[in-house]
Amino acid sequence: MTPVTDALPVSSPSATVVPAVRLVGLTRTYPSGGGVVRALAGVSLDLAPGSSTAIMGPSGSGKSTLLSCAAGLDTPTSGHVVVGGVDLATLSPDDVTRLRRDRIGFVFQSYNLVGHLTVAENIALPLLLAGREPDPALRRYLVSAVGLEGMDDRLPGELSGGQAQRVAIARALVTRPAVVFADEPTGALDSATGAQVLDVLRTTAATLGQTLVLVTHDPRVAAAADRVLFLADGRLVGHLDGPTPDRVAARMAELAR
Repeated sequence: MTPVTDALPVSSPSATVVPAVRLVGLTRTYPSGGGVVRALAGVSLDLAPGSSTAIMGPSGSGKSTLLSCAAGLDTPTSGHVVVGGVDLATLSPDDVTRLRRDRIGFVFQSYNLVGHLTVAENIALPLLLAGREPDPALRRYLVSAVGLEGMDDRLPGELSGGQAQRVAIARALVTRPAVVFADEPTGALDSATGAQVLDVLRTTAATLGQTLVLVTHDPRVAAAADRVLFLADGRLVGHLDGPTPDRVAARMAELAR
């Protein structure tokens, strides 16, 4: 397995290209029973604009922590998260919130829809919180792309799991974020619905020119990305370009040994 010791580019962009996401020496520790648990232990990597990256690793390897720190949802203990050339550590909490709202989309495994809001209202929520109106053309495109035509007035309780995740994807994309993070976006879905949701997420992100970063435990989902990064014990321990489900599964089996 290829060791990862320095910033790891998804491709080989010229020096003038600013990475969509740059992590530098990222660590995250948590107190636990009088001791300390190290969820991330010095992760450095670059993700190129427009790339798609899957992050995999054993349970407890730090995947979700990495995603949360990179998306500005959690604060690293040390190191830097740079999104579009902006170091989150230099921003106030309010500025981080604004940057996250405007430039970052996040798709949660649990959907995180607001139960008393309709499909249309849930999709528009990030813009409404920012005091902005949705772009009608973009909204129509997203509703069509994720297959939610005719469902504007439905409440989350009236949706299937696949439909709810499609709403979550449209909500994550409605602000035209530069980077979309997805934490196990198909984990709660059956295989057929999961494949459909993944295709929607990849296609819409590619159409809008967005960088996609997703955490998954499924080799088939990971193989849909340009590159797979492997985590173990909070460290990057390898990567795989041009992944296939079999190659990803084999790497995961190596990590399990």
